[in-house]
Amino acid sequence: MTEIALAPDPADVTPDWLTSVLRAIGHEVTVASIESESVGTGQVAHCERFAVGYDTWDGEAAPSFVGKFRSPDELSRRTGSSGTYQREVNFYRQILPTVGIRTPRPLWLDMDEESGDFILLMEDMAPAEQGDQMRGCSVAEAEAALDEAAHLHAPRWGDESLVEYPFLTRPGDEAARVARYERLWAGFVERYADQLDDETLEVGRRFLPYYGTYSRPYPGQRCITHGDYRLDNMLIGDSDDGAKQVAVVDWQTVGIGGAAQDVSYFLGAGLLPEDRRTHEQPLVERYHAALVDGGVTEYPLEQLWDDYRWYSYAGYVMAVTASMVVVQTERGDEMFMTMARRHAQQAIDLDAQSLLEAAPE
Repeated sequence: MTEIALAPDPADVTPDWLTSVLRAIGHEVTVASIESESVGTGQVAHCERFAVGYDTWDGEAAPSFVGKFRSPDELSRRTGSSGTYQREVNFYRQILPTVGIRTPRPLWLDMDEESGDFILLMEDMAPAEQGDQMRGCSVAEAEAALDEAAHLHAPRWGDESLVEYPFLTRPGDEAARVARYERLWAGFVERYADQLDDETLEVGRRFLPYYGTYSRPYPGQRCITHGDYRLDNMLIGDSDDGAKQVAVVDWQTVGIGGAAQDVSYFLGAGLLPEDRRTHEQPLVERYHAALVDGGVTEYPLEQLWDDYRWYSYAGYVMAVTASMVVVQTERGDEMFMTMARRHAQQAIDLDAQSLLEAAPE
């Protein structure tokens, strides 16, 4: 079999290259033409949709695919090449077959581990549409997202073998983590102070002395976590019976941790604040029931709620850190400010500061 070259940029996906890939995965086709367009709003990587014209077709190969590549921006690419791209590729290779979450089916994966160059070619899930972090979502869409979260978390709940996957762990001592966050926080305040209200900034200032405690590994039963479980990383559509359906993308922050991190991160900014206040408790209860259905038996609802309150800071921390390590864009700024405001309000509503103050040092 002829070796297929790595295609690290959209321009490398030529008819000859795609013909070789599709034949390698079992399709008897010849690609005649490709039309491509940028899709998604990612800042660490870049996605492209490829519409395919076939010279010969086997009746099964899809008419379009989505490819994910390194970012064209140097800062974002440097961030991604530090391990982020590797995590996503290895999630699809090693973890996805062992969990139940719905995500686009990967068709071709290739990576240069040294440079971080990669391609992830996957099924195109159109007409499903990308969620919008700023617009928020409906309660029905939130229910579907939390059902999928349970399908990710439950299958490997408390699985001690997860630490054997190096790409899932984040080595480094607490002092280094704290020093890095303090630097990023200072840059965040300098750049965005005039765009944020005093209440939002005060949440960050009060949180700062507790970051070391907050960022320690979760002490309870851990599982696979997405790490960036938000609307922009979801494709939302309707099932045949009209129910909302979610597929989750962007596995660059996959790791091991407390399940409530993904839940609180999603609800804190995915729902508008007034909707979150009204619906978050029944939604958390729904998620807990889904965990139980998935075989999780030793995680009381009361513990989940405490963890949910604790992780109300997760989206705030992401807004601070991610905004400082990727290319700055108008939409990116709007998104990070939205996250900071909504998660600050979530932490206030849930009195999360009292949990930080009561936590052992």
